[in-house]
Amino acid sequence: MKLLDEILEVVQVIEGEAKVGVEITGLAIDSRQVKDGNLFIAIAGLSVDGHDYIDMAISKGAAMVLVTNSEVELQANCLRAIYSENLLGDIANQFYDFPSENLEVVGITGTNGKTTVGTIMHETLTKLGRKCGLISTVKILIGEEEFESKLTTPDALTLHRLFAEMRDAGCTHVVMEVSSHAIHQNRISRVDFDYGIFTNISHDHLDYHNSFSEYIRVKKMFFDSLKPEAIAIVNIDDKNGSVMLQNTKSVKIHYALKRNCEYKARLIDSTMLGLHLVINGNEGFYRLLGTFNAYNLLAVYACLSEMSIADEIDLLSVLTQVRPPEGRFDVVKIADKNALAVVDYAHTPDALENVLKTIKGIAKSQIVTICGCGGDRDKSKRPAMAAIAAKLSDKVILTSDNPRTEDPIAILDDMEAGIEKVDDHRVFRVEDRAQAIKMGLMLLGREDVLLVAGKGHEKYQEINGVKHPFDDKRKIMEFSIR
Repeated sequence: MKLLDEILEVVQVIEGEAKVGVEITGLAIDSRQVKDGNLFIAIAGLSVDGHDYIDMAISKGAAMVLVTNSEVELQANCLRAIYSENLLGDIANQFYDFPSENLEVVGITGTNGKTTVGTIMHETLTKLGRKCGLISTVKILIGEEEFESKLTTPDALTLHRLFAEMRDAGCTHVVMEVSSHAIHQNRISRVDFDYGIFTNISHDHLDYHNSFSEYIRVKKMFFDSLKPEAIAIVNIDDKNGSVMLQNTKSVKIHYALKRNCEYKARLIDSTMLGLHLVINGNEGFYRLLGTFNAYNLLAVYACLSEMSIADEIDLLSVLTQVRPPEGRFDVVKIADKNALAVVDYAHTPDALENVLKTIKGIAKSQIVTICGCGGDRDKSKRPAMAAIAAKLSDKVILTSDNPRTEDPIAILDDMEAGIEKVDDHRVFRVEDRAQAIKMGLMLLGREDVLLVAGKGHEKYQEINGVKHPFDDKRKIMEFSIR
């Protein structure tokens, strides 16, 4: 709870009269979430304008409404403020007493690997005795207490509230994914980042960013905004790694498998059991699979080393114990065929290629791949995804992912456009995802590998705006024991 007068210290109010001594119990930008005594901040979003819901917010008990549209007529208990890109961050930071300044905050950005890096780092910090928060695509953790995650990076009000809850719960560190949407929409406004990690960048979200160069520019904005004493840790094997560092004022740290730098790993072997690596001269075996996970491990090692959180050997010892997060190269054994099924979130061409190359390097027999593409998202990656699946698999089943409001058949048509005629006999179309998984399991021979790509940890399938229960891993287990 905070006095409205204190909150308004960071807001440029240009019209309306605020009553002295009004107590604000919380903040809201969604009228459905307004509670008694809240400050409702009306802003125009991408698809919904909060100004259309001022009456609802007041009826639900909002003590004050902050209006940011110059053309909306003011009512009682309304103030007009000048909108700025940092408005929500300023208000939330002020209301919750600058919570991120009391935490060591690690932000992870990149196309692939954010969830894995964040999850591994949270687990490692916990094993090393630190109480840590996690904000990820899969879940939100305050210590060991788990909450549902609705966005990769929440809105600014939610984000600062979570930081406050983590601070008040005794957390010392927080690890969070930073999406390109969040950067562009200023959701991370006024977050006091101490570390920034860049994993990689590849084809994704071009439905939102319009061009790959714009996507890169937005990712780079995160590093441009880091404070001078923060530490930027980038994968220098990615050709855009150095681009991320061009204008940053922060300390610059690099990690790589192919180039000499501060944090270097060498891959000795990659098997279905894990990775045999030499990290900064120390040899060890790690339970994560695939070369892409060697980069993820190295990013975590580099960041925690820069924190001086533990000595080198203790840190590496803990890292040998961690396992991949749910839905990231998640392996299910198909006992009757001595085969394997792999569930992975791979939903970009680069991620799909990385996962399939990993499987190809360790599989004893054939690879069957099930993949789809999400509706209402970047259409240009659809043929590329199908082409990669056909190139690196023995059999391919194109199916639905989350069609959302698009026609699933049209999505499959877009994907099939990437299949060469010579591969037609190896590619099947099965619109129903459950039936596609059942068919994939039927196509498996002894010691084959089935990859079910695209949804990973998700427990739903979104069709025409409705989220239906659906779990790839559960479906595999259900169909394989019949």
